[in-house]
Amino acid sequence: MTSDALVLRPQFDSSAVARDQLTERGAASSSSSSSSSGAAPAGYRSAKYTPAEWHFNSYAVLHRAVSDHDEAQRVWRASKTLRNNTEATTVRTQAEGTRLLGERLQDIHLWKSELHRHIDQLQAETDKLLAQKTRLERALDVTEIPYAISTDNLTCRERRLGPDLVKDTVEEELLKEVDLIRSIQALLKRTIAHVVSQIKINRETKLTLELDWSDKNEAYGLDDLCGKYSNKSLDTQHHPSSATMQDQVSNPTSWMTFTQDNLSKASKEEQATESLRVLVERVLQETAKDLRAQCSSVDEAFSHHCLELIEAKAQLDMHLTQILEQIGDQERNIVALQQAIHDKEAPQRVAQSRLYLRSFRPNMELCRDEPQLSLIGEVAQIDATLASLRQQLSEARASLSHLEESRMALEKDVMCKTHSLFIDRDKCMAHRRRYPVISGN
Repeated sequence: MTSDALVLRPQFDSSAVARDQLTERGAASSSSSSSSSGAAPAGYRSAKYTPAEWHFNSYAVLHRAVSDHDEAQRVWRASKTLRNNTEATTVRTQAEGTRLLGERLQDIHLWKSELHRHIDQLQAETDKLLAQKTRLERALDVTEIPYAISTDNLTCRERRLGPDLVKDTVEEELLKEVDLIRSIQALLKRTIAHVVSQIKINRETKLTLELDWSDKNEAYGLDDLCGKYSNKSLDTQHHPSSATMQDQVSNPTSWMTFTQDNLSKASKEEQATESLRVLVERVLQETAKDLRAQCSSVDEAFSHHCLELIEAKAQLDMHLTQILEQIGDQERNIVALQQAIHDKEAPQRVAQSRLYLRSFRPNMELCRDEPQLSLIGEVAQIDATLASLRQQLSEARASLSHLEESRMALEKDVMCKTHSLFIDRDKCMAHRRRYPVISGN
């Protein structure tokens, strides 16, 4: 029986009413007696009631009893109806609350499963991205070796001598390799920064999902406990203030929208991570391919240039051998010419002595006879021969000087070619054998 079914009414004190009525009637009788027969003894009249008062009091008591009985019957019927109605309503509302809690548990479990799936996917994508980051950092470290080799090759080739210090194809390919490595290093650094940023975003998104999952897990536990409560539960208590309307954080729409937004952001970041992993893989493959191609171009240029140096050195050696042979021949020719000139001195002295002595012939004996003419011709012939020999000797000596100059030039050029070949083949190409194996893995 509730307080709404019980109607409080004022208490009726019948004895007080009877006393009031007897007092009024006694006062009236007293006034009439005193006026007719004089004063009566007050002690006998003060505690007595009249029959009318007695009947009136009995009627009042009975009337009150009947009224209270009728009121009790009405209250009993109303209470019974209210009990039945409230019992049915309570059972129905409790069943509806239990059903709604069950549906809520299903919704929470569904969203929890989605959150957990995306958390696992984000973790898996982040782990793969961390592996890609490690590969990028390793690739960046590996590029330091080719860069050191290329710059060392350029530095070594700066020590080439004379005309061999030329900006040839090898140097152009080496400069291309250095520029390529620098650009690859810059690209790898930018890609690593992008990967680090994406990993940070993934972790923040994963943390948001984990917080949402944790809240839903706690709410699931509370609602599950609520669903298990029954009228026979011993751990229930009265919490009057819990039924009051409080400011709620969210409504069902905003609650669902919040989780959907979190899942949408997670899906977006998963797609971004997957696209970034594809980009990283392509960067690694393409940079490795470019490095291998440029390395092959440099090696090919070195090999071709070394062949050119070997061929040029061989030709120089051949010409040097010929020059040395010609120098030997020319030296022997000079010796022969000198000997020939020396051999012409005795005949010249003889012919000149004969002419000189015959110039002392007296008078008519000083005749231009055939011996005289022969001696004059002999002296002239010897002088012409000596002049020719001396001219030839001068030319031979000049030729020998030119041959010596050519020999020194050839020897210098051979030395330059040998030095250049040593730098390119024995130093640069030998150093390039330490070039790391570039792969996209």
